[in-house]
Amino acid sequence: MRHALWSLVLILILVPGTVAAEMALSDPREEARATAIGEEIRCVVCQSESIDDSQADMARDMRQLVREKVHAGWSDRQVVDYLRERYGDFILLRPPVQSNTWLLWFAPLGFLLSAGAATVVLMYRGLRLGTKPPPLAPVRGRRPLATLKRRVRKRVR
Repeated sequence: MRHALWSLVLILILVPGTVAAEMALSDPREEARATAIGEEIRCVVCQSESIDDSQADMARDMRQLVREKVHAGWSDRQVVDYLRERYGDFILLRPPVQSNTWLLWFAPLGFLLSAGAATVVLMYRGLRLGTKPPPLAPVRGRRPLATLKRRVRKRVR
């Protein structure tokens, strides 16, 4: 009986604290700002989710930190800069375009342009050499297009 009483007291002490840690700000504008900031910050545990979407303990602590800073009157930029100082640019889901992130931003464009140039060169070479694709072989003595049309009509019926 004594252990049950102490367990009940412990639960009553700890549960309100954990619920209060996730409580929203009383001002809806401040809560909206905190949520918007949380959607831009990467969870350092999950790494593929924002702290607003993550269920990790670290994300919960970071959400609470963002709410505290917003409630204290910090601007959105100040809160983000504070987190960048602590965790680096990795914390941002949309990293800035800087000399150390050029590869991240421009490599996909470079690959796309390279693939397009290779396609154009190969097509030009094929046209210049006069090569044509081989003709379609007849299917059982019939034309392939007519056979295909018959098959489609049978399936549609």
